[in-house]
This record gives sequence, structure tokens and C-alpha cells, in this order.
Amino acid sequence: MNRLAFLILSLLMATSLQAETRPNILFIIADDASRDSFGVYGTTYVETPGFDRIAEEGVLFTQAYNCNPKCAPARACLLTGRYSWQLEEACNHNPYLSSKWKFYPYLLEDRGYHVGFTGKGWGPGIWSGNDAGKNQVADNPAGHPWNQLKKKPPYKGISDIDYAANFEAFLEATPTDKPFCFWLGTKEPHRSYGLDNWKLDKRNLEDVTVPAYYPDNETIRGDLADYAIEVEWYDTHIVRALKHLEAAGKLDNTIIIATSDHGMPFPRVKGQIYDDGFHIPFAVRWGDKVKGGRTVTDFVTFPDLAPTLMEITGVEAPEQMTGKSFLPQLLAKKSGRIDPNRDHTLLGKERHDLGRTDGDLYSVGYPARAIRNDQYLYVRNFEPQRWPVGDPEYGLMNTDASPTKSFLRSLKPGTEEYTWYGMSFGKRPGEELYDMIEDPDCVNNLADEPEYKEIMAKLWAQLETELKAQGDPRVLGQGEIFDYYPNRNIKRQQLLYGDPDYDPRTIFEVKYGRDRNPDAYKDYPN
Repeated sequence: MNRLAFLILSLLMATSLQAETRPNILFIIADDASRDSFGVYGTTYVETPGFDRIAEEGVLFTQAYNCNPKCAPARACLLTGRYSWQLEEACNHNPYLSSKWKFYPYLLEDRGYHVGFTGKGWGPGIWSGNDAGKNQVADNPAGHPWNQLKKKPPYKGISDIDYAANFEAFLEATPTDKPFCFWLGTKEPHRSYGLDNWKLDKRNLEDVTVPAYYPDNETIRGDLADYAIEVEWYDTHIVRALKHLEAAGKLDNTIIIATSDHGMPFPRVKGQIYDDGFHIPFAVRWGDKVKGGRTVTDFVTFPDLAPTLMEITGVEAPEQMTGKSFLPQLLAKKSGRIDPNRDHTLLGKERHDLGRTDGDLYSVGYPARAIRNDQYLYVRNFEPQRWPVGDPEYGLMNTDASPTKSFLRSLKPGTEEYTWYGMSFGKRPGEELYDMIEDPDCVNNLADEPEYKEIMAKLWAQLETELKAQGDPRVLGQGEIFDYYPNRNIKRQQLLYGDPDYDPRTIFEVKYGRDRNPDAYKDYPN
């Protein structure tokens, strides 16, 4: 064999071996599914055998968090490995996403991975690759789209995208010499649902569990039952995806991560700094690399995902990634707390949705930061004079339309039941403190109790110190910039506020200068 032929054969063998030894990655994410909606976390009225299998054959994390409880910012944290307040405009919902950020799927693609996604990837918002003049990422930040295969859904409100079938097609198209990285993102259980699908599915409302922050009645039980159907639809695609991996002989060399971007699309949950909004389901399976049947209590957060995948695949993590790999937690043999230092997490939000004003400013946020440890949740609301869910006259827009929302809005001031309205939509104090052991639904604010003042002071000192170390503009006195980053829905805001000349892109550039953003906002498509 001549030298050139030998080198070529050696290269092919090395490439094949690398493909076999480097793990595949299947990341499965629901849109708006609460942690307590999965069997392994204790639900009694939602059946989730797919998610539960991943947990039982792998590692179940009981202290997993999303950093910022809304779709676009939470998913940006996943893809970039950065905390939300370190992502500039991407801390907000519906932003223009800068081309400066690197996304882990494309970092892996550069190192030989076959990359794709189906359903919902990063969004909603606009990334620079949408503009033909800027092709840093021409496709979605989560990968190249695989959405061609459709399936008739069982009920109204469910997407016709056949996520599992698209994943199977992606598997079949993956070259034999390449590992793969696939993002399977369902659009369920996002609103809207077919009203009373639970009746068609012959569900018993007596089985439904109602959280402590809602009144217990048929309207809310029915809404929760409709939601349960969509969580189960998400889970059916987990079941089918696992079968496709088994059929392809790739199950045990695939690291499978199943989660949700935040809690259910109900008042006081989605988009809110309460436990049900940001405490997410998270389970990981990885063949015999991970000892199955373990429950890990170490705190992990969405910014930790990308650096973990970088370490697993042997790809150097870029400096932008400030999260911390949880590979040691995956490879450990025991359950419980693996690293005693992983005993808390930081959370926050800025602007999620439209319909909140402050003086002559439109579309301002509700800035909050929080620290969550094993016992307490401490929240600092920086602008408590603002409405946390949006101004009532604009429809409380940081809560999705639903029968539950309609019922709560129908309650009359001065009545005993009106307390339920206030819990979901009312203004909040500057500080909140909840005992997560005694009060997991976060309904009893302890901030005014004298015996908790010292605890609150310590938690705020820790929160402020860590946020300053991370360069959070909000605690460095520069937080108003988050109110000025433009929401990409320009025309919708003009109509909402009755101001046809309103253009937040111009307002931002006048105040902060065009060079503040490397992709001038006006260069993006609307």
C-alpha cells in the first residue's frame, strides 16, 4: 500500500472511530410544561412514560432552573451558555438577537456534527441570520430545520408537525461518519388549546390537582385537564424518538436531555418569578456512561447546558459561556448533592411582553432578580410601581389568554374571591421571600415578618454580589437599557399604543448610539 493510500485509510478509520466514540446529542424541549406535570415529579393526572423512562434509566435533576421564565430568553441561555442578564437584548422576549453570540449547535457543526431541529427552536424573535446581508446563522440558532413531515393531531390546538418522524428522517440522513446534534422542540403545551378537549378525551376532572394560588372550580380544572392532554402529546414524541434511536442502534451512544423552557401558560406561572414558572423538569440519559436510577439535587441552570455539551464532546467552550458544566453530576455514581457548592441558583427577568408603560415610555419591562436555594426564594422587584403582568388597560399581556385568566379577570373588587385576582395580576412589593419547603406554591410572602429580616439581608447580599461579578447592568445602575432594547413587533406596538410614529429602534439608537449594537436594528427585517 503506497503512503498516500495508507494516510487516506488512516484518516477514514480515525474519522469513523471519532464518530463512534463522540456521543450523539438529542435535546428534547417542551414549550410551556411545568415540572410538576411529569410522573417522576409526582403528578397524578398526567401520564408521561417517555420522560419518566429517561429519568429512570438516567439522572433526574430535582433542582433545575431556566434562569429567565419566558421562551426567547430561556432558550437563548440554553444556546449561548450565558446568564440572561449577560445577553443584552436577548434578556428580553421577542428581541432582535445579535450576531455576536455563538450557539452550541453550530460550534458542534464546525467540529463535524450533523445538526438539525424540528418544531420550535429559538424564538420568538429575529436573529441576524434572518437578514440575507448577515449570514452568521442563516437557519434558526437551534439548528437546520426538519419540519417537512406532518401528522393529523388528535385535537384542536395541537400542531400538525410530526416531531418524532422528522427526527427519524434526520437520523436516516445523518452520514455514517458523523455524530449528530438534534433539537426536538414541541410546540405543546403552548396555548391555545381546544376548549374542553378533556371531554373528548373522557377525562375525569376529579383527578386534576389545583395549585394553591387558584380557586378550585370546574373552569380551572377543565383548563388544567386540557393542558394535561398537550403535555402528554409532548411525551408521546419522546416515546417515539427513543424507539427511533433504538431501531437505528444509536440509543446508548446518545446523550438524551428532556426538559421544558418554563412553566405552564397559566396566570402566576409562565413569565413570573415564582417557583412554578422557573423550576423546570430536567432528566438526562446516556447509556452506560450514566448510572441510571439516580436523583441529583445539585442546582443546575439553563446557562450550564452549552458548556456541559462542549465538555462532553471535547470542543473548547468559547469565553462567552459563563455557565458551569454539570458533567461531574452526570458521571457520579451516587444520588443527592454531588457538589456542595451547587446549592443555589440566580434568576431574573426584564421585558417579556408588550402593554406596560411608565410615564412616556412604552413597552417597559418588569425587572426582577431572585436567588433560590434549598429552603428560600428571595425576589427583588426593582420597579414595584409597575404592573408585573402588564397594565390592566392593555389586557395583562404577560399572561396568555385562557379560561383561567378570563375567570380571574371576571372577579369583582371588594369581594372575597378578588384575592385570587390580586395573586395573579396585582402589584407586588419590592421584596418577596418564600419558604420553599413549607410553601412550594409561593403564596405566603414572609418579607414583612421581622424574624426573616436577617435572612433576607444575607440573601440580597449574596444575590447582589454574584450579579455584580457577572456584570449585570441592573445592579450596576445601568438597568434602564433593557427597557430600550427594541421589541421586534413594531407595527403591533404602534397600533397598541395609538402612536403610528413609534419606532423603538430609532429611540434606542438616539439614546445609546448606533454602535451599541453590532447589527444596527434597522438593518433587520420586521
